[in-house]
Amino acid sequence: MRLDDFHYDLPKRLIAQRPSEPRDSSRMLLLERSSGEWQDSTFSALPDLLRGDELLVVNNTRVIPARLFGHRVGVRAQNPGKSPKTRREHLSSPIEVMLTRRLSENEWEALVRPGRKLPTGERIVFGEGELEAEVLDRAEFGVRRLRFHGAAPLEQSLERLGHIPLPPYIAREDDPADHERYQTIFAHEPGAVAAPTAGLHFTPEIVARLRARGVEIVEITLAVGLGTFQPIHSEEIEGHVMHAESYEISEVTARAVEKAKRERRPILAAGTTVVRALEDAARKSAAHAGPQVAVSATRGASAQLSARIEPGRAEANLFLYPGQPFLIVDQLLTNFHLPSSTLLILVSAFAGRENLLRAYAHAVEANYRFYSYGDCMLIR
Repeated sequence: MRLDDFHYDLPKRLIAQRPSEPRDSSRMLLLERSSGEWQDSTFSALPDLLRGDELLVVNNTRVIPARLFGHRVGVRAQNPGKSPKTRREHLSSPIEVMLTRRLSENEWEALVRPGRKLPTGERIVFGEGELEAEVLDRAEFGVRRLRFHGAAPLEQSLERLGHIPLPPYIAREDDPADHERYQTIFAHEPGAVAAPTAGLHFTPEIVARLRARGVEIVEITLAVGLGTFQPIHSEEIEGHVMHAESYEISEVTARAVEKAKRERRPILAAGTTVVRALEDAARKSAAHAGPQVAVSATRGASAQLSARIEPGRAEANLFLYPGQPFLIVDQLLTNFHLPSSTLLILVSAFAGRENLLRAYAHAVEANYRFYSYGDCMLIR
């Protein structure tokens, strides 16, 4: 399929720059997969719209202050072949670092800007020198691998020096309110560099109402990274390669998902990050099972899976696009996504491309708020 098959026009005025207050006051568009019909609603109505026996799976990852500003002091900054004035300018030139994926305790993959002039061995200093990063090498997708050094643990330095990495379509700098508001109420596992935005709408009161209705809630952890916002550069979407993102599914969650599938209870994923983790784990389980796992997928209903859900830590570079079955997820709560993005394509695969683009056209006409701090959809 062609990338431009997933384009839609969005006025800039509909890109949410601030979150709704309170959290559960966001609008919600209900989309039926089987018919393509939609209905305007609000997120606060979610408990009343469910059957009451769903398994709701949420992402408990926590966004870290992953955006850093420093200056270079390394190999080229100290180049004796340059004039003193040039070396001083090079020393003071600002460097922006956006952490994307943790590799070890003090090593991260990162996007660096400007990156072309940062060779291996270059050093970047942050703050008053209390944190330093060395460029180890160049990784895939143009990112750098950095090793951090500092007197304090890296997490403490990030909290002191880092900024919340708001997406680029939010045309403002982060402020103190974003440190709390760009986190879900489920967030307790640090490591993400973007919020699992479908979870931003939940409040303790909504969770209590869901549980009172009989909805079971379990958690996964997927550290949102470069795979979420890496653009597609190929005209044919099948040629796109996703950047791997780490996730973890507990034994409790894996068994709860399997039990819900056996009992034919709907599995509701709160966001595309949950979809990627569950669907990737299902495919790994099927591969480990040996023989081809029999799957029957129909439009409007998830495939029935006989294999186990693989618990534990893994990495997902799964790219779901139209024509691929969904083995686990039956319903999806998700925000509105960028045109021609991997997330929009994933949701198109789940809801049907034509259904989704018609619903998006209605959302634009009805002045829904889009993207991370915007409104949401319930697709079932």
